Amino acid sequence: MSRRKPTPKVKEQVANRAEYRCEYCQALRSYSPSPFDTEHIQPYSLGGLSILENLAYSCHGCNSDKSNRIKFLDPISDISVPLFNPRTCDWQTHFSWSDDTLLIIGLTPTGRATVECLNLNREELVNLRELLKLVGKHPPV
Repeated sequence: MSRRKPTPKVKEQVANRAEYRCEYCQALRSYSPSPFDTEHIQPYSLGGLSILENLAYSCHGCNSDKSNRIKFLDPISDISVPLFNPRTCDWQTHFSWSDDTLLIIGLTPTGRATVECLNLNREELVNLRELLKLVGKHPPV
């Protein structure tokens, strides 16, 4: 199994599988001023491979904030827990939208840790969600 960077074909497969949406914050690529990344869930620096099962589609902000982390502290229990893995976890199990659909709420220790670590409610994302909501493009179906 290869540890080299994903090929353009693999990157396109990852983007298509994610429906061109960040698998963490749910942002749409077509409305992002920054490029999206093909992110290693198990970081390359920690031995993660460039195979479909270890790759996620991520906005640059989420990828940068995640960095090479695979665990983070749950802010309620203060225990280190695994971060959300888009290949093995269901988004709706770990997260929900606030009543106004502008904030991502962590429902589980993994969800809460991921919200904190990846800063899923950073100001720019909340502002973008508010604008997309006005034109019927948020929240995701």
